Amino acid sequence: MSEAYQDIRDAVRALCAEFPPEYHRQIDQDRSYPEAFVDALTKAGWMAALIPEEYGGSGLGLTEASVIMEEINRSGGNSGACHGQLYNMGTLLRHGSNAQKQKYLPRIASGELRLQSMGVTEPTTGTDTTKIKTKAEKRGEKYVINGQKVWISRVQHSDLMILLARTTPLAEVKKKSLGMSIFIVDLRNAIGNGLEVKPIPNMVNHETNELFFDNLEIPAENLIGEEGMGFKYILDGLNAERALIAAECIGDGYWFTEKV
Repeated sequence: MSEAYQDIRDAVRALCAEFPPEYHRQIDQDRSYPEAFVDALTKAGWMAALIPEEYGGSGLGLTEASVIMEEINRSGGNSGACHGQLYNMGTLLRHGSNAQKQKYLPRIASGELRLQSMGVTEPTTGTDTTKIKTKAEKRGEKYVINGQKVWISRVQHSDLMILLARTTPLAEVKKKSLGMSIFIVDLRNAIGNGLEVKPIPNMVNHETNELFFDNLEIPAENLIGEEGMGFKYILDGLNAERALIAAECIGDGYWFTEKV
């Protein structure tokens, strides 16, 4: 397997070599975002690995994407600054309408738009996602969103966010996994217009936030797939996330052992 993907490994390592340890240490010291590094990965096509070629992506699979993440961390980089784009995009690709895919995917592939953030976790629901309280109420051609999310990463460096909200109250569904829906939120329009972002200080340079929705209005056309089926859709992205982060951890292991 290593030989089969050696061309990807070599290319990613060559790109990462342009950003030496001093670059990443300075980013951490300044508690800033590695814009130049992420832009380079995007221009090289690595951030569009899972986007089909018809939408301007590389058309690779999850195995290849995992190799990319592994090599970034093995080379001393931090995939956590950008890995969200790979797995968040899957929800749109698998369940979005043709119009949504045509609208967003080519611009994500080119780097014109970043889809780095997913709003799922809430402060009062623990690990039981089915108990989320953020709700989206349809009013004509809009959905109005109210609620709160926490530990939502990369919001400040993303143009779009995948959001999970309840469209049917938990007490009114036959199965607790039903009644949740997925939306695309344009953060450029939302922040300051019904969405408040509060950064959460932490011990590592990882941007994460608390989000407050107060009558945020988004177009009804931003609903992904069928209303009420969002929990099923979100699992696609979460499964890919686990595989990609596991690959990153392997890359970290290689980096540490090679330093011994």
